[in-house]
Amino acid sequence: MTEWLVHRFIKDADQTTLPRVRDAHGTLASVVCIICNVVLCVAKALVGLAAGSLSVVADAINNLSDASSNIVSLVGFKLASRPADKGHPYGHGRIEYLSGVVVAFLILLVGVELVKSSVEKIVKPEPVDFSLVTVVVLLASIAVKAWMARFNSALGKRIDSVTLEATAQDSRNDVITTAAVLAAGAVSQLTGLDLDGWAGLAVGAFIVWSGFSLVRETLDPLLGQAPDPALVRHIHDTIMSYPGVLDTHDLMVHDYGPGRRFASAHVEMPAEISPLKSHEVLDSIEHYFSDEEGLPLVLHYDPVVTFDPKDRDLHHWMSEQVKSIDPRLTIHDVRVTQEGGATHVSLDCVRPHGLALSDDELSDMVCQIVHRRYPKAVCHVTVDSSYVSTGV
Repeated sequence: MTEWLVHRFIKDADQTTLPRVRDAHGTLASVVCIICNVVLCVAKALVGLAAGSLSVVADAINNLSDASSNIVSLVGFKLASRPADKGHPYGHGRIEYLSGVVVAFLILLVGVELVKSSVEKIVKPEPVDFSLVTVVVLLASIAVKAWMARFNSALGKRIDSVTLEATAQDSRNDVITTAAVLAAGAVSQLTGLDLDGWAGLAVGAFIVWSGFSLVRETLDPLLGQAPDPALVRHIHDTIMSYPGVLDTHDLMVHDYGPGRRFASAHVEMPAEISPLKSHEVLDSIEHYFSDEEGLPLVLHYDPVVTFDPKDRDLHHWMSEQVKSIDPRLTIHDVRVTQEGGATHVSLDCVRPHGLALSDDELSDMVCQIVHRRYPKAVCHVTVDSSYVSTGV
């Protein structure tokens, strides 16, 4: 059913990184969900009011809020698909992330309101008429919501959308909450115990918990979460596969919305090779990522002297020694030069996350290690921060 809808209403469906195609997927998902949620809201509201069941009415209101969330998603996809302009040279893709946050907050607010209403129902219980019509409507709701969860999840994975994944999670929550309402109504009907308010309270608490989780998950891309370790490893291994590349470091991946990632890295190459030849290799790497993977990548050339055994030995020795400060420390760009009769030792040190040292303290400790080999050397240490989630 999902594939039929995609190919029926979306052209170029396989080009999922294109803004217009993402907009088409988001529009399709939002419109389908708005229609389903409005129908479910009306049906549940009618049977809930007729039966005097707060939990069923609350479930109807939940569907109405879901429709509102779908409208937010629809607007978000439309705005996110706008092309780059003078004020936003990287496009408007992060609006999609923002719409996901709004959806998560709406889910959270619905849960809070449901908890309040349920507590009032527990304090002041009212009789509930749980009829066969109510059972049929709730069973139909469970079936529709289960399909909507699969539908949104499939489209969300297809275009890597946090907004659609949040919508899918909300539909899964609805399956659980409606099943809880149905179970409570059945128990109440069979035993005479009034569980309507308690069922609403359990449903509300579950929605609140889910809302908090979704807020955290949808905020991460906006706050600048670390790139996927698999992506980091892929970029590293691809760069290292080219001839003449000795090492790569200082990788940064910037996310400006789905399909709008940019990256930069430093690449070490032998200083003895012609700069023109090294530049040609780096150009080839950049073109590959841009043309084949849709990832604009900017590479910085770091020449490394490979014919001087003293430099190679110092690099290896320093790499081992800095681990006495912290096993996670790494170094690169180690250089020994003579200026004005003085020896200068320069290097970059990558500090890991959570290191309980300031940059100045770390730099001083690294220089102390340098002075074990070059007691009178002028030491220059550049402390870099790690912008990836794993070392490569």
